[in-house]
Amino acid sequence: MIIPENVAIIMDGNGRWALKRGFIRSAGHARGVDALRKVLHECYDIGVKTLTVYAFSTENWQRPQEEVDALMSLLLKYLKNYVEELGGRDIRLVAMGDKSAFSDELQKELNFVEAQTKENKIFTFNICLNYGGRAEIAHAANSIIKSGLPEVSEEIFADFLYGIGNRDIDLVIRTSGELRLSNFLLWQSAYAEFYFTKKLFPAFTPKDLHKAIKAYNKRDRRKGKVSS
Repeated sequence: MIIPENVAIIMDGNGRWALKRGFIRSAGHARGVDALRKVLHECYDIGVKTLTVYAFSTENWQRPQEEVDALMSLLLKYLKNYVEELGGRDIRLVAMGDKSAFSDELQKELNFVEAQTKENKIFTFNICLNYGGRAEIAHAANSIIKSGLPEVSEEIFADFLYGIGNRDIDLVIRTSGELRLSNFLLWQSAYAEFYFTKKLFPAFTPKDLHKAIKAYNKRDRRKGKVSS
């Protein structure tokens, strides 16, 4: 069994999971955090090197303010308990996206956890916050212009993107039955394999992760080359 080194997950369906059970949408996000915790540790234990998750997009600000506030509170709580959450695992956290839109308290906590885990080398956890794939590419282009570089290769361009260790995603998993990228990792997913499941993210388990990896192993990853 080949374990993909770089896995990305579009965590979709938290609100729908809650509404189906008669709860408010924020309850689904809380359960989503529980599901993420289990999947993150499973990825680490089986040898995945980088996990990148879509936690809050640039479009998510359009959601009801009550839901946005609940999401920010959940994120802050998760960050404050992050070292304890690691359970001794060597996991580096990196925030991908424009952090400037968040509260001073949240920015401070993000920066603190990033600095605190910077020396962790075995596994990288990229969490996409206020993130959009097009915005990321525009940010990279503007950064290159400011750098004064007269010409760039694909490799150099990739160095200006957000995140650590996710330059080429091997496997993208999307929950909730939607069949689209939704502006997620547009550059990094150029040759990724896609796995779609109807399960809503709060119900997504390590067993479902293994199903996705099993499906990944059945793919012929040629990347434009002739099949052997």
